[in-house]
Amino acid sequence: MKAPLDSHLHSYDEVVKVSVAEAKNKLTQLIALVEKGERVAICRRGQPVITIVPANNEERPAPKFGTLRGIVHMTPEQFREATRPMTDQEVDDFIAGRY
Repeated sequence: MKAPLDSHLHSYDEVVKVSVAEAKNKLTQLIALVEKGERVAICRRGQPVITIVPANNEERPAPKFGTLRGIVHMTPEQFREATRPMTDQEVDDFIAGRY
């Protein structure tokens, strides 16, 4: 690892912080750090904007469809109403806390 990245490693609990330009130039090294368990934050103007974390490689169980059969009762019309896209007004109301 080259000195600029090493200078960011201060202690076990700290995040490795790099600029966008540095991350662009040293992506392979940053990936290696993440693989070793380090947390890496990419900063813009000194503020973290993204954190690189390891991918979750665990296999997830397949969803079990029909688990609420017999528990939730909806007519087709109720289902369509419950799953339709929100109108622009409903979105505005929701964001404003009125929904």
